[in-house]
Amino acid sequence: MPYSSEFILLLHPALGVLAIMASIWTFVELLNAKSQNLVRMRLASVTSAILMWATYIVAGYWYVTLYAADKALIKAGPWPLAHGLFMETKEHVFFMVLLLATLLPIATFSDVLGRRGVRHLAMWIAALVVLTGLAMEGSGAIISMGAKLALLAKTA
Repeated sequence: MPYSSEFILLLHPALGVLAIMASIWTFVELLNAKSQNLVRMRLASVTSAILMWATYIVAGYWYVTLYAADKALIKAGPWPLAHGLFMETKEHVFFMVLLLATLLPIATFSDVLGRRGVRHLAMWIAALVVLTGLAMEGSGAIISMGAKLALLAKTA
């Protein structure tokens, strides 16, 4: 595939957005938790976890095999904080999102219908996956902009 690095670069945030959407779906199902939507709720939570793990695998591959050139470019460009702050933070905070997304199906497969506290815990987990996932997406946009600005500065 001639554009495989670009495909991977686009695939990992796309998978992340889909994981976030599945967490939103889980949250909405939890708001109206009843026996009729229990299967959908659990399906959404498992989907979120699978998509977040897929995001981790694809992004990890990209980071290990392709990011070194971008890192050097960003650090030499006008926005070195794109790597120094945003990528470094993203590298560590993502594990929290991965843990939360993995915990989400565990929570939804518990007694969310019979125990209000379990349902609220699952809702908080879903909400935190959404919020931290959006922060990861925003950080990725800043990192991409750091690379773009570094390339523009090189050509100017």
